[in-house]
Amino acid sequence: MPLPLVVEADQLARHLDHPDLLILDLSSAEHYRQDHIPGAIHVDSARLLCGQPPVANKLPSAAQLSTLFSELGLRADSQVVVYDDQRGPLAGRMIWTLHCVGHRRCSFLNGQLGAWCNAGLPLEQQPNSASATPFEARIDHDLVADMDYILARLGSTDLAIWDARSAEEFRGEKVVNAMKGGHIPGAAHFEWTDTLLSPGDDRLRPAETLRAELAARGISADKEVITHCQTHRRSGLTYLVACHLGFPRLRCYDGSWFEWGNQPETPVER
Repeated sequence: MPLPLVVEADQLARHLDHPDLLILDLSSAEHYRQDHIPGAIHVDSARLLCGQPPVANKLPSAAQLSTLFSELGLRADSQVVVYDDQRGPLAGRMIWTLHCVGHRRCSFLNGQLGAWCNAGLPLEQQPNSASATPFEARIDHDLVADMDYILARLGSTDLAIWDARSAEEFRGEKVVNAMKGGHIPGAAHFEWTDTLLSPGDDRLRPAETLRAELAARGISADKEVITHCQTHRRSGLTYLVACHLGFPRLRCYDGSWFEWGNQPETPVER
């Protein structure tokens, strides 16, 4: 039952009874209790973070991810589908996390639960639980950029740093939980919400449109693309979009501006 990376609601609906399907709902617990896709299992989004100082938003350890995916019953043949209630960032971060442990049979529900509801598809309220299976996580660090890696690559002609924050954060006019504002030198700004159709429609914009607009900002498939935001939540969606567009060399800076903006020695542009 292979599904595309970005799956439409009607495509998913045709496979709801497949034994290999694992639907993960990253919405709040309250929203999950109100309505969710039949068979969906709730995942606390905090488990996508290491939770350890000084930068609690980094990727969890292999041990943490082994525990999480064992509890969720992840198998090599599982077809995972993810969605959230925040317009896609948490679902995108889960896709990145799955890719980091080598699981590529995963899909992002285009338009999140809203698209499912708009299609008139069934919902349920009773919670679902997984059947645990052993899973040993081995992290692919080629999908992760740390601060030292970025510092060593700054100025490279084949590097594009995609800053997914707001324009005010990028310009340094708004500073969130950091000692300084601005952006990483050479970074290009393309806000995460600019990948979506409209404020009322959380489906992704057409791929060719996104590809052209990103290329105009220097973000293109011929470069290594590193995406980040403040805590690598919003940039979970931009990672997903870059994968969807076929960018072959991708990394996420999971420390994001929370780390970069709190280091006295890191260079900053405004």
